[in-house]
Amino acid sequence: QVQLVESGGGLVQPGGSLRLSCTASGIIFRFYAMGWYRQAPGKQRELVAAITSGGSTNYADSVKGRSTISRDNAKNTVYLQMNSLKPEDTAVYYCNAQSVRNDYWGQGTQVTVSS
Repeated sequence: QVQLVESGGGLVQPGGSLRLSCTASGIIFRFYAMGWYRQAPGKQRELVAAITSGGSTNYADSVKGRSTISRDNAKNTVYLQMNSLKPEDTAVYYCNAQSVRNDYWGQGTQVTVSS
């Protein structure tokens, strides 16, 4: 059974930082591209950042320069470090694991940026 479990969300003030974690089980983690997506109320789910099995990264323009995605294959975990958070970063953040054949999602973790 495949599980992606996100953690690290919460309430943070504008300008603050958060580190999201997603730990996977039931997959051969090192073979998967991993991504973080987010969905704000009334909006479509959008890609925030992604990292390939080889370690190449890609970021949405809205978070570029403020966020860093990384992975630890020994811990089956992908991270998203977010700095200089803005109210418009408020959303549910989802972890995604993707291979040629499979596409898995976590349950999401809420990030709220508010004073």
